[in-house]
Amino acid sequence: MKTKTLGNKILLVLILIILVALAAAMLFPFIWMVLGSFKPKDELFAVPMSLLPVRWKPSNYSDVFIKIPFAKYYVNTAKVAIFSTLGQVITCSLSAYAFAKLQFKGRDALFMLYLATMMIPYQVTMIPQYELIRNMGLLDSHLGLILLHCFSPFGVFLLRQFMLSIPDSFVEAARIEGASDTTILTRIVLPLSTSALATLVTLKFLDSWNDYTAPMIMLSSKMKYTLQLGLRTFQQEFGVEYTLILAGTTMSLIPILIIYIFAQNYFIEGIAAGGVKG
Repeated sequence: MKTKTLGNKILLVLILIILVALAAAMLFPFIWMVLGSFKPKDELFAVPMSLLPVRWKPSNYSDVFIKIPFAKYYVNTAKVAIFSTLGQVITCSLSAYAFAKLQFKGRDALFMLYLATMMIPYQVTMIPQYELIRNMGLLDSHLGLILLHCFSPFGVFLLRQFMLSIPDSFVEAARIEGASDTTILTRIVLPLSTSALATLVTLKFLDSWNDYTAPMIMLSSKMKYTLQLGLRTFQQEFGVEYTLILAGTTMSLIPILIIYIFAQNYFIEGIAAGGVKG
């Protein structure tokens, strides 16, 4: 028995060592990027490599704002990401509630058909989306980008799976009391789906904030660029200014890190609960 217990402890220690090593390997590029953003240009690729800056240069961050309209790109990206996330929460909540709690002919077939669109690569729908936005007169506008991000089969699937775990007796009791579907959704179902909503918000905000392809296709005015396009333009114009590129990239990650830190518990719970029922 003692030998078995000792073997389990050794195995646990080995697993922890492997996990720590993998975590360090994944964190190293991020740490190198952050510390590299504080280095002078001649230190970044110096040999032998030094992780910590020998001479700290925090002015790299202010230089980014001087060379490109970084603040404008930040505001543009925040606007697109926030309104896209809000729009998707509304559309996905309504659709998920209909697929989970309403009974109508062809409901399951329609849901499966909607899910099937997840298998279509973005490259296939890219041109039809462009033509749709162009015909609506929304090319080179943030509204066109927001509308493209307002609908998501994955978001509907995530919320629908979570809503299936909410007992139907809650919904039936509310209907007996005379509550409408809107009231049931907003006052019963959504408050019970906090973790799933937090997961959707985190994933959607991350997707919209980091999106490069759609803004590249839809936007042509530089002052309407999002961060990803702005950083790419900066790289094309000032390709050798690697420390400034690292500083801009570091600043672009701040909102994502903040949201994930505050929503991580809900995020993990939502991912786990989303697959409870099928």
